[in-house]
Amino acid sequence: MKKVPLDELKSRMERFRKIMDEQNAGWEMAVIFSKVNLYYFTGTMPEGMLLIPRDDEATLWVRRSFERAMDESLFPNIKPMRSFRDAAQNFTSIPDTIYLETEFVPLGFYERFQKYFPFKNVKSLDRQISGIRSVKSPYEMEIMERCGTIHKKILEERVPEILEEGMSEVEFATKLYSIMVEEGHQGIARFGMFDTEILIGHICFGESSIYPTYFNGPGGNYGLSPAVPLLGSHERKLKKGDLVFVDVGCGVEGYHTDKTMTYMFGKPLPDEVVAQHKTCVDIQDKIASMLKPGIAPADIYRDIMGSLSEEFKQNFMGFEKRSVKFLGHGIGLHVDEMPVIAEGFEEPLKEGMVLALEPKKGIENVGMVGIENTFKVTNEGGICITGDSKGLIPVF
Repeated sequence: MKKVPLDELKSRMERFRKIMDEQNAGWEMAVIFSKVNLYYFTGTMPEGMLLIPRDDEATLWVRRSFERAMDESLFPNIKPMRSFRDAAQNFTSIPDTIYLETEFVPLGFYERFQKYFPFKNVKSLDRQISGIRSVKSPYEMEIMERCGTIHKKILEERVPEILEEGMSEVEFATKLYSIMVEEGHQGIARFGMFDTEILIGHICFGESSIYPTYFNGPGGNYGLSPAVPLLGSHERKLKKGDLVFVDVGCGVEGYHTDKTMTYMFGKPLPDEVVAQHKTCVDIQDKIASMLKPGIAPADIYRDIMGSLSEEFKQNFMGFEKRSVKFLGHGIGLHVDEMPVIAEGFEEPLKEGMVLALEPKKGIENVGMVGIENTFKVTNEGGICITGDSKGLIPVF
């Protein structure tokens, strides 16, 4: 069993304590509940909590399964608990203010925790955790680069082999999922976005890719039904002349890359569609050249948007009135992480950040053209880790 190295876990905890000291002077206790953040700090994903006193050793309290946590994790201080009561009995006093994941913890859960830890105030530590997670260590970067290599093979080499005239979006999605797992994908893509379920991604033929959904991205999906709006359709079948749009995350050892590829099935798309797609690829390449330490994501966004014609901006990053206000996003243990290439993100990029860039444009009666790849921030600009195809791969 491959474990997250102890030095890696120690470094993450040290960085967390440092950023808390800098941004929340006088903090006394932090608590982490979400499984992804537990994995980040401890190397295991139990039902439990990580209690971090400012002036004492952090403890991972595990309800289920303590045995598994002990097998998987090199974290130095793991203890079993049946309920929050067991952990609370180890403290003679509880601070008035506790820091926790306010974007994750529901009210009922919060009240059950507060019953045994009777603090008076709560403050958020979400931004602090997002900040340290946004900069990847060499250990994390190596995993993400392996993931990117798998992602490239799947979308640039394997997808054209399975596209067949008359297959439904769902048939294509199930074949694609099988191939992804076969090639090394972990089988699940995780999002931090509240109440978001995505099994594989946007798998679309033609105009399906611009059909509206609740998902905060430029693409769309017909979906399986109103109850399952983010999977392919049984009814939409692949036909000659279709644009095929595939936007999927790939995961390895918890870490993700994000990539979108497009394909021309059966015959070429019209020249004007190809031209719109090429512009999106040029935008991706221009953004990538700007992914250097010290440059603010908001400046990149303003630079790019200011360079586009008003005509091109119509249906850019969406379709009709459903466009999104970003050009890319951080990625790691979640597909959607900090920072975001958007207004409001003024903190400069740092070396070791990894971002997915996704300039796309909806075209009526055709679908969503454009591209997405994952890049690491370097002094020379963004380096792509998910392949070099420009998309619109012909499958004739």
